[in-house]
Amino acid sequence: MAHDAEEDLTRRIALLAPRVNGDSNLVRRGRQVSLELRLELGDTPYRVAIERGRIAALETEARPMRSYAFAVRGAAAAWRAFWQPVPPPHHHDIFALQKIGAFRIEGELYPLMANLLYFKAVLAAPRDAA
Repeated sequence: MAHDAEEDLTRRIALLAPRVNGDSNLVRRGRQVSLELRLELGDTPYRVAIERGRIAALETEARPMRSYAFAVRGAAAAWRAFWQPVPPPHHHDIFALQKIGAFRIEGELYPLMANLLYFKAVLAAPRDAA
């Protein structure tokens, strides 16, 4: 069962680049965004490189000391709940998850807050449509 849950997270994070890059409105919204961020899905860290609103690279992070603008860290179960078609209460938004202690958002928050709608849509992109 744990292996299936891990495969589900791997499958969902793999959807990030095609869904973001395939959404012209989202790419346009993020056209001023070029940075690297770190996502931690449980024990698995990912580096996400964004160039002018497009996901240019998405890879498991092999270098733990690599720099990034900001990080969103959460337990695997929290990410699975966040990516459900209709997330349960307090799991619908990255800040709601942070408020209940399931996510940590760390680093330089200016790029996140300046492009908040973009990043919320990017992080929710692997969510299945209801």
